[in-house]
Amino acid sequence: MNMEVQPGTGITDRPPEGVITDEAIAEARAMIGLQLRPEGPYLQDATADTMRNFCNGIGDLNPLYRDLEYGRNTRYGAQVAHPMFPMAYGYVGRTRWGLPGVHGFFAGHDWELFRQVKADDRISAVERVVGVEEKESKFSGRLVLQYVEASYVNQRNELVARCLGFCTRHERKAARETGKYKDIKAHEYTPEDYEKIEAATLGEADNIRGENVRYWEDVREGESLPTVLRGPLSLMDTMGFMVGVGRGHTHGILFRRAAKHPKHFFRSDDAGGGVEYTGIGHARESVAKQVGVPGAYDYGPQRTTWMATLVTNWMGDAAFLKRLRVEARRFNIMGDSTWLKGKVERKYIKDGHTLVDLEIWGENQRGEITTPGKATVLLPSRDITMPIRFDGAAVNLDLPVVR
Repeated sequence: MNMEVQPGTGITDRPPEGVITDEAIAEARAMIGLQLRPEGPYLQDATADTMRNFCNGIGDLNPLYRDLEYGRNTRYGAQVAHPMFPMAYGYVGRTRWGLPGVHGFFAGHDWELFRQVKADDRISAVERVVGVEEKESKFSGRLVLQYVEASYVNQRNELVARCLGFCTRHERKAARETGKYKDIKAHEYTPEDYEKIEAATLGEADNIRGENVRYWEDVREGESLPTVLRGPLSLMDTMGFMVGVGRGHTHGILFRRAAKHPKHFFRSDDAGGGVEYTGIGHARESVAKQVGVPGAYDYGPQRTTWMATLVTNWMGDAAFLKRLRVEARRFNIMGDSTWLKGKVERKYIKDGHTLVDLEIWGENQRGEITTPGKATVLLPSRDITMPIRFDGAAVNLDLPVVR
């Protein structure tokens, strides 16, 4: 496939067909330990508007995260941001370093949370490269896993969250030619399916625990979390997420980035030669198919936020989400529905903290688990010898850097 290079910029007329080589992998590994220029910032200030808009973009209905007056009347004395709000500064796991022209897909997030973000907080971040692995896959053959860690702090230099982000890099040509997902088509729902979908969507708010305290002693291992539905996925959902996290570059701002990093952009036939990012397959089916995906698909960090909502709906206002790990294992294309489910895996006390580990997962309408994950929640205790906890700053889960 020959690509025409546009004069003066190095931008081609289709996504570049980069190749994974031993040299490119060695160059990527040489970056381990380096601090990257932070992506963004996009949304750096937590305000009533940005916190509510973030919730609109991920579909979260919890008044603790979207209602100023509700938050002021809680134990926190202020509106609290959704736990995943720091990703609006700039989410990690992005394919923006090493392996030029090799396509990247979000693979997962592993968040460890320490403090809430409240109205008037200002977020900053330090991001560093922490790992590179080579693997084989049925999707594209040779692939590379890249790991980046971001530490988010507030204006008082208090650690708010730390996130391990990981992505996979695939040769576009190899992914396209294997045809692993070529037989997957947009799902056709029955009227009965739509009734079930509407009931689940409209009934979600009834399962938000809110101010009704969930105590550690009342939780039973093996019990299920109320299911949350996201879908059928539409362009409104994916574009709404982009608005919610404040992302977007247009016109001269976009073109300057493209001229500086031409391997990440191309002139799109679908846009009459307009410049688009190589990740536009989230919105354009034609570009998605060039990298072996059967249709336009969701944003991986979008699924992370959905899984967080599954847990926060269940745990209630008095609890604290300490850890959230989410992996994107299968594509979630337009028209797919994701049923978010979970169960209590175990409950235990660690260093005086009453904790619960959850197994969580996203399952599509075909019955495939697309999004496995796990979570750890700090719950209040009925035991009066246990101190009251307002956040998870004192909890140490002893997590390795790459995990």
